[in-house]
Amino acid sequence: MHLQPERDHGFQIWWKLTRPHTLTAAFVPVFLGTVLALESTDLNWPLFLAMLLASILIQAATNMINEYYDFTRGLDNEKSVGIGGAIVRNGVKPQTVIRLAFLLFGIALILGIYICANSSWWIAAVGLVCMAAAYFYTGGPLPIAYTPFGEITAGFFMGFVIILISYYIQTATINSVVMLVSLPVSILVGAILLANNIRDLDGDKENGRKTIAILLGRKKAIYLLAAMFAVAYGTVVVLISTGIVSPWLFISFLSVPKAIKATTGFIGKTMPMQMMPAMKATAQTNTIFGFLLSIGFLIGYFT
Repeated sequence: MHLQPERDHGFQIWWKLTRPHTLTAAFVPVFLGTVLALESTDLNWPLFLAMLLASILIQAATNMINEYYDFTRGLDNEKSVGIGGAIVRNGVKPQTVIRLAFLLFGIALILGIYICANSSWWIAAVGLVCMAAAYFYTGGPLPIAYTPFGEITAGFFMGFVIILISYYIQTATINSVVMLVSLPVSILVGAILLANNIRDLDGDKENGRKTIAILLGRKKAIYLLAAMFAVAYGTVVVLISTGIVSPWLFISFLSVPKAIKATTGFIGKTMPMQMMPAMKATAQTNTIFGFLLSIGFLIGYFT
C-alpha cells in the first residue's frame, strides 16, 4: 500500500526543488579545497564565497534538470519517493523548472566570470565542462545517470575537480597532495549517487536504466557501497602513515558510525521509503567526513 505524499506549500515547494540534502556535496569540496590552500596563502574571501555560491547553484540546477527530464520521460509520478516533487505533486509547470535551472546556471556563469577575472581564464573552460556534465547527467539523448558511469562522473566533477579549482583560485597552483586528498571525498560523492541508485533500483530497471546498482544487483551494490566507504577511510590511513598529511586527519574517522548506518540501513530493505534513512546517512557521511577532514587540516596548521 502506497501512502500519498503530502503536497508542499509556498516557499517549501521551491526549497525542496533544490533538493537541499544534496547541496552539501557542493559545499564540502569547496570548503576542503579552500582549507588546503590556507597552508600557503591567506584566504581570499570574495573568491571563496563566489566559488561556493557557484557550486551550490550548479548543484541545485542539476537537481532541477533531473526533475524536469525524469518527469518528461515518465519516470516520476505522484507516488515517487525521493524526488523534489514540484512538478508531479505541487503542480509547478515543467517549463518553469527548466527555466529556473538555466537561470541558476546563468548566475553561476556570472560568478565564474568574476572568478576567472581574478584568477585564470583557464577556469572558464573547466567550468563550462562542469556545467555541461551537470546538464547531460540527466539531459540529452543518452543521460549519464542512465548508464553505469553516474557515480564516477559525479565523484570526478563534484569532488576532484571542484576541490582542485577551489585550491587553484586561491594559490594559482596545483600539487599532488591536493589531488590525493581529493580522492576520498570524490569517492564519497560517488557513494551518494550509488545510494540513490540502490534505493531506486527497481523503478530504474523498469524504465530501462543501466546503473551500476542494476548491473550488480542490490546485494552486490550494497557491498560496493561498503567498499567505497572502506577505500575512502583507507586512503586517509595511507596518507597519514606515509607522512603526506597530518595525523590530525584521523579526526575524520568520527564519521565512521554514519557510514556503518548507511551501509546496514540498506540490508534487507526493498521498498524505497525504507531505504531513505540509509540514503540520508550516506549524504551525511560525506558532509561530516569532509568537514572533519578540513578541521583536521586546520588543527595541523596551527599546532
